[in-house]
Amino acid sequence: MPLPVLNSLLVERAVRAALEEDFGRAGDITTQATIPPEASASAVIAARKKPGVLAGLDLARKTFELVDPTVTFEALAGDGDHLSPGAILARVEGPARAILAAERVALNFLGRLCGVATLTSHYAAAVAHTRAKICCTRKTTPGLRAFEKYAVRCGGGMNHRFGLDDAVLIKDNHIAVAGGVAPALRAAKSFAGHLVKIEIEVDTLDQLKQVLEEGADVVLLDNMTPELLREAVKMIGGRLLAEASGGVHLDSVRAIAETGVDLISVGALTHSAPALDLGLDIDMR
Repeated sequence: MPLPVLNSLLVERAVRAALEEDFGRAGDITTQATIPPEASASAVIAARKKPGVLAGLDLARKTFELVDPTVTFEALAGDGDHLSPGAILARVEGPARAILAAERVALNFLGRLCGVATLTSHYAAAVAHTRAKICCTRKTTPGLRAFEKYAVRCGGGMNHRFGLDDAVLIKDNHIAVAGGVAPALRAAKSFAGHLVKIEIEVDTLDQLKQVLEEGADVVLLDNMTPELLREAVKMIGGRLLAEASGGVHLDSVRAIAETGVDLISVGALTHSAPALDLGLDIDMR
C-alpha cells in the first residue's frame, strides 16, 4: 500500500520546536567556537551495525533546511526501504556550521522513526502468512504521534485511531461506568454520527455474546488466550471485525494471528521500539 503523506505544517512545527530546544539561548557554541563561518562540508547519514527500515526523511530534510536553507539534502533511499548495515540513506552538503548544528535533531527524528518502522516490520513479517494486520495504538510519544504512526505504516503496519475524536472505542472503564455492554453500545449508537465507527472491548465470551446481540463495527478481544480467541472468532463469524489486543509480543503474535483475528494492536510498536543506530559522517574527501 502507498505511504501516507506527512503534513508539512506538522513537520515544520515539530522540527522547529526540537531545534529551539536544542539551540537554547545562544545556539551551538561549540561549532561557533571551532568552525570558521566560511567552512563548507559534505556528509552522509548512514545506518550503523544493524539493519532497519527507513522512516522520517521529511523531518531530517526540514531540520537542515530550517537551520540553513542553503544546505542541500539528497535522499539516497526512501521511507519504507529496508536498510542494510552501513547503508547510506542521505547526503548533505553546505555550510559546515549548519550541518554540525542540525546533526543531532535530524538523527533523533530519524533514529526514533526508523526504530518504530523496524520493529513494526518484524511484527508484520511474523503474521504475513495470515489475514491479520498489525496496528499501532495511542501509546505514543507526546507530540510525535502523527510521525510515529507514519513510521508504523513505513514498517508495514496499519494505523488505529489517531485521537479520541477519530472513532468511538468503548473500553472496560467506559462499560463499568455506563452500567454494562448493552447500555454503553446503545448510548454510543444514539450519539455517534453515521460515519463514526464503534468499537468495544470485551474480555469474556459472555460479553462478546452481548456485543453480537447489540451490534458494533469492531470488537476488541482483550488479553484472551489463543484458545479463547479462536472460539471468539468462530462466534463472530465475520459479522464484525475482530481485533486482538493486550500482552502481544513478538514471540506470541504468530499464534494470535493464526486464530483468525482481523487485527492485532501492539502498543510496543511505539512505546518500546529501540531507536535505530544512525550516524552522520563528514566526508573528508
